[in-house]
Amino acid sequence: MIEEPKRLRIARDLRRPTDAQIAAFADMPTGFVADAMWGIGAMGGGIAPLPGLPYRVHGPALTAGNRPGDLLATLAAIHFVRLGDVVVAEAQGFLGCAAAGDRAMGMLANRGAAGFVTDGPLRDLDGLQLVGLPVWGRGLSPNSPVARGPGTVGLPVTVGGVRVGTGDMIVADRDGVVVVPFADLDPVIGRLKLVAAAELALDAEVAAGRAEIDLVSRLIAEGDEVEWV
Repeated sequence: MIEEPKRLRIARDLRRPTDAQIAAFADMPTGFVADAMWGIGAMGGGIAPLPGLPYRVHGPALTAGNRPGDLLATLAAIHFVRLGDVVVAEAQGFLGCAAAGDRAMGMLANRGAAGFVTDGPLRDLDGLQLVGLPVWGRGLSPNSPVARGPGTVGLPVTVGGVRVGTGDMIVADRDGVVVVPFADLDPVIGRLKLVAAAELALDAEVAAGRAEIDLVSRLIAEGDEVEWV
């Protein structure tokens, strides 16, 4: 027989990137960030921005680990939000009820949160749109969650198949949500500058009429790895 868990477990050390590290991701599309991470880092599972809300955010993750159908950890996370945080709330993919609603989002906004990401649905779309906090989730459900716990704040969670720790960078837009691990921030930022420069240069070439891929042109010209049938 195991000891009953505490209703909440809260990390004492809520690590956070520097202001310069946070600023490096401003206005960067999720595709650029994923490319700077060698093509990975995006959440799956249909996590997408909710309609009628801003669809662009970047900021440090503050994690909330919930059991399916519960939001106690999310409510507790409200008390630990710092300006610019993106609250990432694990619902373990449960779709039977909302992971949160407009009042919780309103309190997060009042605390200075930059956005909210969950692998469950949300509710109260009209209210969410009035609050205006950017929100990513798995659609909508009017069913209500409970607040019983146990839950965690500031400890690692898994959302959309990606492990997220407090202090990891979250970059989200219409394409989805990308997570940059805290330990990898500086090397990713270095590669991100190169990726952005290359992508913008290619955009200009396509706009000017480019209609060939160098790799394919070279394969055809060399012929060794092409079979004509």
